[in-house]
Amino acid sequence: MLTLYVKTGCPFCARVLATGQELGIDFDQKNIADDAVAAELVARGGKRQVPYLVDSERGVEMYESADIDAYLRAQYPKR
Repeated sequence: MLTLYVKTGCPFCARVLATGQELGIDFDQKNIADDAVAAELVARGGKRQVPYLVDSERGVEMYESADIDAYLRAQYPKR
């Protein structure tokens, strides 16, 4: 399962979401506008920065839209 922490209006989040759409990936999106979700993100990754990807099947968690984009393209190529 792929979880993506996002914030409404974040252009970096939009970049990752567009890549996901291009590759046919559905994310479980969690918006940090919700204080509980923001606290969950900080507990997981140590900072309140989005986008933040959690790939629970592969044990991968990462920040930075360019890194997430490259990871998705390598691990989940369009079929």
